[in-house]
Amino acid sequence: MPYRKIEFRTGHYYHLYNRGINRQPIFFCDENWGFFIKRLRHYFLPELVDILAYCLMPTHYHLLVYLKIDNPSKQIMQPFSLSYTKAINKQQGRVGPLFQGPFQATWVDRDEYLLHLSRYIHVNPVTAGLVERPEEWIFSSYRDTIGLREGTLPVPDMILSQFPSRQAYRAFVESYRDQDALVIEHLLFDED
Repeated sequence: MPYRKIEFRTGHYYHLYNRGINRQPIFFCDENWGFFIKRLRHYFLPELVDILAYCLMPTHYHLLVYLKIDNPSKQIMQPFSLSYTKAINKQQGRVGPLFQGPFQATWVDRDEYLLHLSRYIHVNPVTAGLVERPEEWIFSSYRDTIGLREGTLPVPDMILSQFPSRQAYRAFVESYRDQDALVIEHLLFDED
C-alpha cells in the first residue's frame, strides 16, 4: 500500500482528487457522469463525510470534503474508486486501472485556502475551456451552491457562511483570475 504524505483526521477539510491513467478520460458516455454521482452518494455518507464542493471533469475529479472519520481511504475512497472502475471496465470492455493511481489528498489547513479552493474547483470547467460560465457546467456543485439547483449532495454551508449571501459567493467565484491559483497551488494536482 502506498505511503500517504498526510494524515487524515476527523474535523478537518481535504481536497481529494484523481485523474485518469495517462490523463485519459474517466467518463466515456453521458450515463457515466450520473453513475459517478450515484457512487458518491453511496460511499460518501453524511455520517462519514460532507462534500462541500465537487467538480467532475472529463479526465479528473475534485472533491472538497469535511471528514467525520479519521481515515476515509478504506471506508470511502478505495471502495468508491474500485466500484466505479469495475463498472466502467465492464461497460467499456476494458481491463486494468482507470485512475492514475491512488487518489490524491491535501489538507486544507486555513479558511482562506478553503474559499480559494472551492472557487478553483467551481471555475475548473471555465479555465479548461469547456464552458463560458461556471453555472453552465452541470457536473459540479456550483449551481447548488449559488441556488440555481436544489441538490442534496453538496453541503456548502461552511463556504457560504464566509459570505453575506450566495450572490457574494458568486461574485467571488466570477472574479477568479489565473493568478489566484497561486494562493492554493500546494493543494492542487502534482504534475509529476
